[in-house]
Amino acid sequence: MDTFIEQLAIYSIAIFLCLIVVFIYLRKQKRESKEVEEKIDKAKVEGLFEPVSLHPVVDEGICIKTGACIAACPEKDILGIRNGKATPINASHCIGHGACFHACPMEAITLCIGTEKRGVELPHVNQNFETNVPGIFIAGELGGMGLIKNAVEQGRQAVENIVKSISKNHEAEYDLIIIGAGPAGISASLNAKKHHLKFLTLEQDTMGGTVYTFPRSKIVMTSAMDVPLHGKIKLSETSKKELLDFWTSVLRKNTIAIQQSTKVEAIVPVNGHFRVETLTGEKFTSCSVLLSIGRRGTPRKLGIPGETLEKVAYRLLEPEEINGKDVMIVGGGDSAIESALLLAGRNRVTLSYRSDAFSRIKPKNNTKIKEAIASKSINVMFNSKPVRIEKESIILVTGNEQNEVEIRNDLIYIFAGGELPIEFLQKVGIQITKKFGEAILKH
Repeated sequence: MDTFIEQLAIYSIAIFLCLIVVFIYLRKQKRESKEVEEKIDKAKVEGLFEPVSLHPVVDEGICIKTGACIAACPEKDILGIRNGKATPINASHCIGHGACFHACPMEAITLCIGTEKRGVELPHVNQNFETNVPGIFIAGELGGMGLIKNAVEQGRQAVENIVKSISKNHEAEYDLIIIGAGPAGISASLNAKKHHLKFLTLEQDTMGGTVYTFPRSKIVMTSAMDVPLHGKIKLSETSKKELLDFWTSVLRKNTIAIQQSTKVEAIVPVNGHFRVETLTGEKFTSCSVLLSIGRRGTPRKLGIPGETLEKVAYRLLEPEEINGKDVMIVGGGDSAIESALLLAGRNRVTLSYRSDAFSRIKPKNNTKIKEAIASKSINVMFNSKPVRIEKESIILVTGNEQNEVEIRNDLIYIFAGGELPIEFLQKVGIQITKKFGEAILKH
């Protein structure tokens, strides 16, 4: 009897301890869910909940709450656990790393672009990166993959598919012409060299593409990349200059020359291959073409009087050389804020933004701009927009657009985004479709 009572007591204590553990676990889960709910509510208020571009979508029926996706994400508070399932929080901060997608052991995450309400225009590309025009391929930012690592990988994979499609007896001057020397274009050029293709790489601006337009001290966040003819390279944090120097070194080592300052005006099908025509009148023929250009095409202009003055620019290249100037930054995205922060202190900086608050910017930028406003190193004018640019000033309207304000000005930087080169793509015959929450990467 005593033994039975002792066993009963032991089992009772064990059950009691198990109940305590379950209680603590459930309480912790409830607290964490509440914290995530609060973050989601805050994100909705700040306009950060709705995704801007590529973003994760979680299948809650499959998710088992391992937390692997959250641990793998290099950004902060993109995903969280709510009611035992992973869920997006600040979806607009997602920049398409795809780390969550690869980390999920249950394959419960899909990377999608666009939402049910807001579509994103993308050219039609199949799983081999080929467009609806046979022989013309797309890789990188234009196809929806703007992250450096993803663009590098797409450039490499696209060439792998192009190699298989090239006719051995074609009459064109080149096997492949690569248009654009950003991350995807450089990777494609290296892989084309690896496969002994006769190729040509054309860049309308400077080698590096979009990366070259980053301010000099901007940190480029990336992770391990498999670079053709070089191998794996891990860059957790690096400056624009370091990244460009690396690419320049690899290209030089493999004797690859990029033809810069060459803008392509037309791609014309001719007898089973393509004739690529440039703005300067040069003409090249190629069996296949890879478009690795950016989504922005040409910078979006304000369309106001005085915008053609020399003091107006659409990118900031050498911020450290600008001192003692009255500078106006127009825009409210990360590029505008980062540029304003780089110029602050040594210059009198004013930032004009058409809305009443910043939204969809990185948390670090949000913190820094608030500090700059508090310290008065940057004068931010919300609910304002330029209407006229004079030689020594700029005119803005504020509030209900009835009040005009004239501000002394030496330099103006406009960050209003860019326009997808739809006309160029349509001239080539490439179909453009609007994606409403459609999968780009799925298992």
